[in-house]
Amino acid sequence: MEKPGKPGRGAVAREQAPTLNVEGFLLEFADALNTTLDLDALLQRIAELVHRVINYEIFAILLLNERTQELRMRFQIGHSAEAERIRVKVGQGITGRAVQERTSMLVADVTTDSNYINVHPAVRSELAVPLVTKNRVIGVIDLQAREVGYFNEEHRRLLTLVASRVAIAVENARLYTRLSRQAQTLMVLNDISRELTSILNVDQLLKRMGDLLMRVIDYQMFSILLLDESDNLLHHRFSLRFRENVHIKHNIPLSEGLVGYAAQHRQAVLAPDVSKDPRYIRINPETKSELCVPLIYKDKVIGVLDLEHTRRNYFTEDHVRTLNTLAAQIAIAIENARLYERIAQEERRLERDLEMARELQSRLLPEQFPVLKNAQIAARTIPALTIGGDLYDFLLYSETRTGIALGDVSGKGAPAALYAALVSGILRSKAPGQPTPAQMLAAINTSLSERKIAAQYVSLLYAVWDDDQRVMQIANSGAPRPIYCCGGEIDIVQATGLPAGLFDDAQYEEVTINAKPGDLFVFFSDGIVDAVCPEGEQFGRARIERVVQSARGAAAPNVVKAIFDAIEDHSKGCMAFDDETVVALKVTAASQNAKPRPAKNTK
Repeated sequence: MEKPGKPGRGAVAREQAPTLNVEGFLLEFADALNTTLDLDALLQRIAELVHRVINYEIFAILLLNERTQELRMRFQIGHSAEAERIRVKVGQGITGRAVQERTSMLVADVTTDSNYINVHPAVRSELAVPLVTKNRVIGVIDLQAREVGYFNEEHRRLLTLVASRVAIAVENARLYTRLSRQAQTLMVLNDISRELTSILNVDQLLKRMGDLLMRVIDYQMFSILLLDESDNLLHHRFSLRFRENVHIKHNIPLSEGLVGYAAQHRQAVLAPDVSKDPRYIRINPETKSELCVPLIYKDKVIGVLDLEHTRRNYFTEDHVRTLNTLAAQIAIAIENARLYERIAQEERRLERDLEMARELQSRLLPEQFPVLKNAQIAARTIPALTIGGDLYDFLLYSETRTGIALGDVSGKGAPAALYAALVSGILRSKAPGQPTPAQMLAAINTSLSERKIAAQYVSLLYAVWDDDQRVMQIANSGAPRPIYCCGGEIDIVQATGLPAGLFDDAQYEEVTINAKPGDLFVFFSDGIVDAVCPEGEQFGRARIERVVQSARGAAAPNVVKAIFDAIEDHSKGCMAFDDETVVALKVTAASQNAKPRPAKNTK
């Protein structure tokens, strides 16, 4: 391979190059291409970089015109001025074949290739590599030399490697150039388009369109007709006659009238004298000339903008160009306004549905906390959204034994709420068998595995409280480890396990605790731990433990309240991004037994 050199727009020196570090060169090549979005500077830089590894004599980058299917020389070194004007059809010549076949072409002797286009009489060998990005050919890199067999397979391999990076860089530069030109053109009509797109009420928008168009075209009659796909007719949605709003009931098929023709053929229609145009439908006797422009959004006709005047030959080609320019913005504004109306209607319906879902979800939670002889139970849940994926439940095994469940379903919102309802149903269906905590988690895991839903699982803590014996059995499937406060000391219940619904063969262990009056159990979801303040700091386990220790002497409802008060103080108004749930059980003496208490589920 040849030694790098700096090319000019003529021949270059040829020396032997040292062994190339291909990976390092490709990284340097990619970095260098990212330094500019100016197409001319970029192509010059590409020529310099390629010359460092392939000591070519003649270099060109040809870009493809997709409409005409022709290659045009966009940058060259070593070619004549006449060569720059040549257009190469796809499939013709070596470069045209490279584009057509989407593969590199290495020709050792061009004089033996019948497809070769002789642009430079001294050329004997050629290497052409297509530029492909997003599965689309945009051009070709072409290298030529005076010597037969000058280019080799190593040259082909290296140029093929850089071609994809060159294609991306060229396409980005061309896109940047197009956007710059469009920005300059749109600045003239920026005020109008900006105001139109800011109006989200369809009726107000159409009226404002009539006012704004008057600034650029002094029409006398103005109509917006919108296509109704249900009957395939153009309906008059808004009309002005001599600045007065009028209601027109006449609907027009796509095949009739000037507006129908404009919509059907997706092109502007200029009628200097409507009396001489057989397509004209006589609706307004005053009309003498008319201009109709289709409103097209995402390649679909949504309506027609129609201007009329009492003077013949009033509308000009300048008016056509102006209206064509505005038509795209008008179509977008109309679709945005119609979409906003649909979204607003959908949001109102969704709000009603969510309110009903919230009510139904609240019905799935216990209406009252269990009343026990030797313990108090309290719980609270606050969903991050209107409905959430956290759950808790109390399942009566017998007069003295109660199942306690706290779950956190993956995700938030409606999908999580539906999955939580499924888990609640499984819990209640298994409770009559009075399973141990480990058995309950195993049964739920089996049931969810049989109904496996991608990316859905539940972290569930399940406990059984024996009120006579004051014994708590706990098993855990991925929920935060519970807190056990005994004798004023905080202890962490070492109950862990895999979330239910992920693995068919998950096993769960139990922890048994013999409690005494004054002891406190606190179960909570990870939304409690993850609550953040405005600075982004999480509430964390340490704070939970401090709150529990401070409130250890209080009744169970006060413990729950203390935790949520601390979170609210920590968050300082920050929206919760996860559901928050706490269940507390306070062991008491029999004399402290409370009356039935309603459950407080949410704020």
